[in-house]
Amino acid sequence: MLAEFLAIAVFVLAVLVIFLLGKLFSLKEALSDLRFQKSSQSVKYGKMTEQFMPFLSEFPFDTEGFRFLGSPIDGIAFGDDEITFCEFKSGKSTLNERQKRVKAIVEAKRVKWREFNLR
Repeated sequence: MLAEFLAIAVFVLAVLVIFLLGKLFSLKEALSDLRFQKSSQSVKYGKMTEQFMPFLSEFPFDTEGFRFLGSPIDGIAFGDDEITFCEFKSGKSTLNERQKRVKAIVEAKRVKWREFNLR
């Protein structure tokens, strides 16, 4: 009688463990999907924000002199006596590696002018 009870208990526990492992796997998938959706929404918000940033009152340059590039930097502001490379960030976003390299090149003043004439 005790042996039968233990066998049934072990069986029930095994079924319970398998059920809970299935639920755990399902929850991990759902969490992964939510993380992806959150990341995707953050990217979409950032892309949308960078399009409107030059038209906000906080933008320190003349919007007529701003040209949107999108990649690898968001744009260039052409002033009367300077040219400014602009990168807009929102939330916790930071410069990616390529943007950091562009920033370093500009700060090191390794920027050139090339003129091409097609005849």
